[in-house]
Amino acid sequence: MEWKNKSSSTRKRKAAKFSTSSLDHAEAHIVFGLFVASLAKSQNYPSSSKFLLKRCVNKILHSLLSESSNCSPFLQNLITPLLSLLPVLLNSKCAEIASRGAKIAGATSLWSLEMNEIIASDYEIMKGLISAVSNSRRNVSMAACNAILDLSTTSIGKYWLLEYSALENLVFGFLQVPKSSTISASLYTLESGDDTSLRLKVNEDEHALLLLEATLSLINSSSMVQIEKIPLNLSRSFLAYLKELWAKVRSHIICNILVTCQQETRLNTSNIGTSSLAESIFRLSTPSSEEPPRSFPSGILKEGIFASSDCGFQRFISSHWEMSPLFISNALNEQAFIYDSLKQSINRNIFSSILQNSISCLPIASDELDILSFLKEVKHNLGCPLIYGQDIRVVKTDKDSNEESHFFKNSSSCFLYMDDILKCEEAYENGYTIALRGLEFRSESIADIVDALASIFGQPSAGANVYLTPPISQGLTCHYDDHCVLVCQLLGSKNWKVSSEANVSLPRLYESCDGVKSSKVDDAFEFCLKEGDVLYIPRGFLHEAYTVADNKEADGTEGFSLHLTLSIEVEPPFEWEGFAHTAVHCWNQAQPKHKHDILNRVSVNLLHLSIKLIGNADPIFRKACLVAAISSTSEMAVEKHEDLFQWTRWLHHISWEEETMEGNETKNPLMGIEELLHCCDCNKDEVEATFVLMKSKFCKDIVFEVVEERYRKLLDMYKKARRQYTHGMLSLHCI
Repeated sequence: MEWKNKSSSTRKRKAAKFSTSSLDHAEAHIVFGLFVASLAKSQNYPSSSKFLLKRCVNKILHSLLSESSNCSPFLQNLITPLLSLLPVLLNSKCAEIASRGAKIAGATSLWSLEMNEIIASDYEIMKGLISAVSNSRRNVSMAACNAILDLSTTSIGKYWLLEYSALENLVFGFLQVPKSSTISASLYTLESGDDTSLRLKVNEDEHALLLLEATLSLINSSSMVQIEKIPLNLSRSFLAYLKELWAKVRSHIICNILVTCQQETRLNTSNIGTSSLAESIFRLSTPSSEEPPRSFPSGILKEGIFASSDCGFQRFISSHWEMSPLFISNALNEQAFIYDSLKQSINRNIFSSILQNSISCLPIASDELDILSFLKEVKHNLGCPLIYGQDIRVVKTDKDSNEESHFFKNSSSCFLYMDDILKCEEAYENGYTIALRGLEFRSESIADIVDALASIFGQPSAGANVYLTPPISQGLTCHYDDHCVLVCQLLGSKNWKVSSEANVSLPRLYESCDGVKSSKVDDAFEFCLKEGDVLYIPRGFLHEAYTVADNKEADGTEGFSLHLTLSIEVEPPFEWEGFAHTAVHCWNQAQPKHKHDILNRVSVNLLHLSIKLIGNADPIFRKACLVAAISSTSEMAVEKHEDLFQWTRWLHHISWEEETMEGNETKNPLMGIEELLHCCDCNKDEVEATFVLMKSKFCKDIVFEVVEERYRKLLDMYKKARRQYTHGMLSLHCI
């Protein structure tokens, strides 16, 4: 089934059950007059006037529901005075009148954008509606929920609902209503035109489902600040319910089990989409700005891996980091705390369980710092099954041809459902390696270790992949990576061949590797990794790995291999070249306003371009910047049609408003390439002179500590976005 999970943006009100025709101009005035009179009289004679008031309210509501044009005389003449009386109806002690008032508010909000905005911005109406959500009378609460859903069809409606704290009231209201002790759920397909959506059927009553739908709608329209306003106890209780429901839903998604809307009559049909549920869980799971990051003790991880080697961590940084491979025997066994954490998180049985409960971890752009922007981009696919090639590969290398073959033929970027996942056991028996990416998004303990690893090397994030290889087999063919890796052997053993020298000097992330192809590793180091061993492989070094035994080896281990690869990815802002770009940007922003004329702008661009060209020519500039590393030590040709400044667009994330001199411009000084070349061509001598002066002044004025402060702030911004992504994905993998 093609995965499309789009929620309809238009809410359609059910057709009225009444045959009453709409009011004409004269009737409308008569009914409205009786309505006002009975409303006024109800204050002193509630019993005698209640019957007439109900009749008038019903007549008005029927007319509103039957109108098909906002040109009706009723709407033109009486809607404004009617709205002014809505708060009185909403706060009525009579449940029928209060519920009808809520229905009038909802029906009117659907007439037009203008009417929706009028109602949404009316404090008294909104206060009455939001208060009615928590009303103990079921019909009042349900009518208020429907009205809130009607208002939520526009962005302005959602805005005012959030401003008036509707979200907190909805969460509280949902937690108060009785719910099933055991959650059951199924999925059905709602087809509307080109839209095929997966929706939920749940064993909750209509009232609870309405509250749930309204709550999810507002959560998915909220900013992180608005979500943080929900009291923590309410947020955690609501999230716990959503995760329990998601566990049921996720199993149906992975197993591709769908029913028709008419099936599963014991469950109530909802308008809640699976991606909407997944998005709400993701949003509620992101850590608050005040919550300290949860992390594995960095010191224990650092000393645990490197202390058993002859060099120690400091020697590793100076002699091996990004320069040469390093085999560390028995590293994990020396630090039982780390090894136990890894083995408890991933063994053959747990690996199988993780596979059967995993969904796709949709990729986030490396320079994306706004988690809500990411959610907007992927919202229709959030919670989808594993994607082959992106999340998982089932692969082996042929010994004769040295080419990779995939068990799932023609499976590039397709979904793997449970039937496919169960076939992985068959693939394993036939010599295929199962490689699962993004383990840090599927296991909390692995996520903590990975976060600590990133801090050790001063990077915003790291990664973890797991590989299960059968005896006498090779998974991936000979290759090099664009990131450094620590191979941790958890079970079994595996033989490795690693080039003694870099085949590509410090390749950057996502750079094409088409220029370097090799069927074998020449002049290689050879290692046999057994349980507890660690192997460090720098980026750019060719390597391959294979198992050799089909029976128990001398030490009793099986011939298979299960290893975890921890990857340290060095993103462009956090290379030494990135630090240099930050320094130029920081220095330029501190210059007086008159220094931002065209020649100075050109010179700044040329400085950035010079740094880029030096980075291309000198690998030292591509080394990871360890300025923000924990206990770090100090270390000190433009292709055709290339966007010269694409690699520095991350500079706009740095805000200088607080420290820039008064009157300075704070806009990004980077120019388009055509504008830059034109200025250089027309003002060659002036540009050259200005550039020389600016370069000298930059080298004289720049202060390391000032740049370091800005650099650390940028790193914290990247870390925050990665941490939010990790927490969201972990919640969607709750087992």
